[in-house]
Amino acid sequence: MKYGVIGAGAMGYRYGILLQENAEVDVDFIDTWEPNVEKVKSQGGVYVSRDHENRHLVPINIYYPEEYQGHPDVWIVFKKQMQLSEELKRDSKSGLFHSDQYVFSAMNGMGHFEKLAEYFDETHIITGTAMIATVLSGPGDVDFMGPKNGEAMHMAPYKNYPVDDVNKQVFTDLKKATLGPEMADDWLGMCMTKVIFNAVVNTLCTMFEIKMGELIQYDGVPDMAAQLFNESFDACERADIPLIGTRQSNVQLVVDNCHKLKYHYPSMYQDFSKGRNTEIDYINGYIAKIGRENDYVCRTHEFVVHEVHLAEKMRQFKK
Repeated sequence: MKYGVIGAGAMGYRYGILLQENAEVDVDFIDTWEPNVEKVKSQGGVYVSRDHENRHLVPINIYYPEEYQGHPDVWIVFKKQMQLSEELKRDSKSGLFHSDQYVFSAMNGMGHFEKLAEYFDETHIITGTAMIATVLSGPGDVDFMGPKNGEAMHMAPYKNYPVDDVNKQVFTDLKKATLGPEMADDWLGMCMTKVIFNAVVNTLCTMFEIKMGELIQYDGVPDMAAQLFNESFDACERADIPLIGTRQSNVQLVVDNCHKLKYHYPSMYQDFSKGRNTEIDYINGYIAKIGRENDYVCRTHEFVVHEVHLAEKMRQFKK
């Protein structure tokens, strides 16, 4: 099986490099960020670290969409939600997509699978979530956070189509890559379970500009998490979305991961700290949207969305 990674950022690098090194499959990387592409080409690969240690160069093949001539069996997509539509248009115009190809994505937030369905048959879409922390330190430089073999993820066919042979092979390759895949029973419940986790950890760390390990130093975090999870579960129950675990088990998941990934700044904070807009509308905002559509107001989530947008707006006044 040959893979193509669209989006050579933190998570794109992690999936592609682990597949290349551990599953020993062919992987090509497609990216549109010129400093990143040119840096990788000039240095002959990407520098990879784990928890800031053992930095070493890993040779990879990287291309702009317009220069790529390959034909992967499966595309792996990791782009920011706000950038995805334009990326897919550019890739499609460059002739990257074919009817026999499958696509997998474990992006944060919600809304990307509908965009992917504009270019791929629904039966060829594999949904995913990743409990994996990664930092793009700079162009051509990535840091895998967390212990080796500690990666964890879920996957499922889009709209719960049957698990076919390609799904099974992707699962096998991801397992060989040590990405820790588990097959979920319900794609939407799986995805929303990750969204409600990010709506706590990513958002709180961003609002206070802190690492996950610093967040958990406050004794009130479990109560804050419970308040946000209660709204999330209430909204999803009204929408008939079966979340994984219970309210309390998800609170414990926050506590456990904050200890496990104590040195990690979540991706939302990484965007915020670099002056980019965050994906708050696709995380807390998406939960609030589900609530409103089902006659339930997620007041805390709606307030948090305003707070993060306010913080984004106030950056213009900081020197």
